[in-house]
Amino acid sequence: MGIPDITVIIGAYNAMPYLTKTMTSVVEQSLGRDRLQVVVVDDGSTDATGDELNRFAALYPELLTVIHQDNSGGPAKPRNVGLDHAQGRFVFFLDADDYLGPEALERMLAAAEKNHTDVVLGKMVGVNGRSAPASMFVRNQPRTDVFSSRVYWALNPLKLIRRELIERHSLRFPTGYQVCEDQEFTALAYLHADGISVVADYECLYIVRRDDGNNITSTTRGAGQRIQVLRLMVDLVEEHTAPGPERDTLMHRHISIDMTDALHHFPHETDRMLLEKQFRELQELVEGVCTDTLLKRLGAVNRLRCELIRRGLLDELIELERSEAVRSEQPCIELVVEGGRAFSKLPYFRDQDYNIPDDFYDVTRELQARHSLDAVRLDEGRLMLAGHAYLRHLATPRSSATLLLRERDSKTEHRFPMATAATPGLGSDEDGESCTYGNAGFHVTVDLTKAHEDSRLPNGLWDLFVVIDHDGLTKEIRFGNKRLAEIPSKPRTYVVEDDSASVTPATLYYTYPYNNLTLDLGENKHRIDGKIRVDRISSTDGPVALAIGGTHSLAQLPAGHLQACLIDAQGNGSSVPATAPKDNHFEINLPLVRLAAGMYSVSLRLGGDGTPGWNIPLAIEPTVSTLRWTRFGLPWYAKIQQTAGGLHVHVERVSFTKTVTRHLKGRS
Repeated sequence: MGIPDITVIIGAYNAMPYLTKTMTSVVEQSLGRDRLQVVVVDDGSTDATGDELNRFAALYPELLTVIHQDNSGGPAKPRNVGLDHAQGRFVFFLDADDYLGPEALERMLAAAEKNHTDVVLGKMVGVNGRSAPASMFVRNQPRTDVFSSRVYWALNPLKLIRRELIERHSLRFPTGYQVCEDQEFTALAYLHADGISVVADYECLYIVRRDDGNNITSTTRGAGQRIQVLRLMVDLVEEHTAPGPERDTLMHRHISIDMTDALHHFPHETDRMLLEKQFRELQELVEGVCTDTLLKRLGAVNRLRCELIRRGLLDELIELERSEAVRSEQPCIELVVEGGRAFSKLPYFRDQDYNIPDDFYDVTRELQARHSLDAVRLDEGRLMLAGHAYLRHLATPRSSATLLLRERDSKTEHRFPMATAATPGLGSDEDGESCTYGNAGFHVTVDLTKAHEDSRLPNGLWDLFVVIDHDGLTKEIRFGNKRLAEIPSKPRTYVVEDDSASVTPATLYYTYPYNNLTLDLGENKHRIDGKIRVDRISSTDGPVALAIGGTHSLAQLPAGHLQACLIDAQGNGSSVPATAPKDNHFEINLPLVRLAAGMYSVSLRLGGDGTPGWNIPLAIEPTVSTLRWTRFGLPWYAKIQQTAGGLHVHVERVSFTKTVTRHLKGRS
């Protein structure tokens, strides 16, 4: 066996019955066992974990290395032992109660090789009620870093990492911790990596909440180790970043998650002296870390935590933690809306004994929008939308809702009031009965031909927003990514006619990667070319005429806008519209019997007479070469010719002399 592409490292302690599914998911990877090495370290299990690993080792002796050792007290040492035995170009750390998607390793390896990156995150999914990191998996990211993405918010080691990077920087997991021991290792891998990839379009890793509650993070109590790790990570970030936005980006994660996790244990600590010691440690950290610029990034609860810590208010901090524990069970948060801002009524809000500024309670930026697009269509130039939109925890009826069209490049805006529709019971599944959003529905119709100073909306990419107003607090919601399943996801192109009979293509589409609704007016991204195709040029069964038939992929093709044109040598012409299109098919019959003798060019055109339009290629060979008829008893004919210059019809009256001559020759 040559050098494997990936070494999967698994540390296992009392992992039954979950281990069987974990191991099965590894040996059945689509990448193939010949490209894998699996190293499993049994960390002194007292259940059937060791026996199950031995069973797998017997089944896959070429693939699996099992190491049995005395219990080390945490996951760090088993992972380090696994690294010492790893031979693969990449390593992937997997916990013994989690499992992989069938194509996980193949897809992550492909991302690393295609993008020449050192670390790859695969989309994670929580199982049995376990939460999973999500913000970094909104879209695929071929190549990113910790400062321009959310990857730093996932500091677990369950990732694909280039082994050369690990060995070059002598990365190992620090021992002596039961929780968060993986943060230093993962953070350093991130910071030293030559690029990070994110695979978000496939569920790579399923992380499981054990029925017995014995996930190690869940069973480790107390704030002590969490504060130690927080100190470790603060020092690491300060060592590897300069003061400023990049440092704040990383510190934001540690204050919001690690400090919060430590503080959750404060109300349960019975040793007052230990509590005061831990509080002083946090004070020292917060004083050095929480700059004004970092505070602005934090949510209101964490801003208030930092302020209470800086003021030395331990008992008030404990009361805040107690109130947060209670509030987490209450779906609706009490807010105050004033002066275009929303404030959370957290402890000590506008309490004169503390005089904590309102800025610490401002949640305007944090307000979560809920919205759905239930209907969207464009009919004869009228854009019609319906759906609902509201801001969570603002249960009072909104003052107004407005449709905002904003042109992407010029930033030109047009606003249209929306009518309100009743939405009984909306939001009850998330917020219970304490918050109701019974009038959050909207519907609006915009005449695009009158939308701009009583004339057609100018060409451009028009992004759509719903603007909600609550007593002066306004919030723009970019919408469309949440919509009913029956709404088509593919771009739909229409034809809009204005008062001058000019037509303009208008395409409703959903942006990538955020999947929001945009109106492309005038072929900025979506061309009309190829959406109308001619598949037949022939003759009709009835009166002599040239028949042009084909198909179109437009969402709507109004009758009369598609027409065939005959132009003579002097530039004079006539046109015939298509019959009302049906089932995306059209047909146009060009009468020839009244044409004067001469050469005519034939074209197919989208657009009204005398207005700008689009010529549709007539490049296929006609199935008819000559058409004949009589007029006033005299014979006429038309030759249908496909030339380099396009389709032509040559019309002539049959010469009487030639006719007689051919007739006499036929009798002789």
